Amino acid sequence: MTLTPTPVPAAPAAPGATRGRRSTALSGLLRNRLAVAALVVLAVLLVAAVFAPLLAPADPNAQDLLMRLRPPAWQHGGSGAHLLGTDQLGRDMLSRVVYGTRVSLLVGAGAALLAGVIGTVVGLAAGYFGGWPDRVLMRLADVQLAFPSILLALAIVGFFGSGLWYVILVLGITGWVSYARVVRAEVMSLRSRDFVTEARAIGVTDVAIIRRHLLPNVMAPLATIGTLHIAAAIVAEASLSYLGLGVPKETVTWGSMLADGQLYLGTSWWVAVFPGIALMLTSLAVNITGDALRDVADPKAYRR
Repeated sequence: MTLTPTPVPAAPAAPGATRGRRSTALSGLLRNRLAVAALVVLAVLLVAAVFAPLLAPADPNAQDLLMRLRPPAWQHGGSGAHLLGTDQLGRDMLSRVVYGTRVSLLVGAGAALLAGVIGTVVGLAAGYFGGWPDRVLMRLADVQLAFPSILLALAIVGFFGSGLWYVILVLGITGWVSYARVVRAEVMSLRSRDFVTEARAIGVTDVAIIRRHLLPNVMAPLATIGTLHIAAAIVAEASLSYLGLGVPKETVTWGSMLADGQLYLGTSWWVAVFPGIALMLTSLAVNITGDALRDVADPKAYRR
């Protein structure tokens, strides 16, 4: 007679286990010096955006044609009153870079958030339910991908009009497809897993399964896509502003500064270089932070 050993149930997790995992993830994030440096850069940008009127040395739109195209203070001909020089209309570059932080971050974050919400909802529905919802939603995504995003954005802006919130709406509507396709692929690989099958077997509703089991598992790739989309949205705003269909000219953005400065790269490099550096540092810091947050959200990253 062969005796079958009785399985021993797993011991319940200690009350502090979840708290311990969070502490381990946070300590792992703080040990990543590159991520900490990126967070510091983002914190400085956020402070600059909130306190721009206090930090900027001058009115960003104040013109002084007698001081036009003055170089930075450390170059010959520069002035201590304009540390980063002036543009083609004599406006202070440092003030414009500081004020440009506001709109550029708002456009990037707002467009990424709107596109992420739309794409996540579409991807969850298409990947979980399959069948005709999947076919309809993915064909809609294919139709949008068939049109160049900039042309679609131009058509929408031309119809609704230009303005800050219209630009955010346009960039959000034209950017949801990448989120939807990634989320759909993740959900399709998860819906046949044991934890989803068991949840269905005990009568958990589809909405509860999506909210409790599937959505948390797609947050890591969403964070990565979102960080990339923030930088892409800022550049797209620059393209629309260059064509006169983006944020109004009197509103300072890094994108419009780049568009204005491209004509002076050969003679007055600072007009385009300083907003370009601000844009590059912001994109780099956001991408590094997104990678770090993805590692924190993935328990395998801290499994020993």
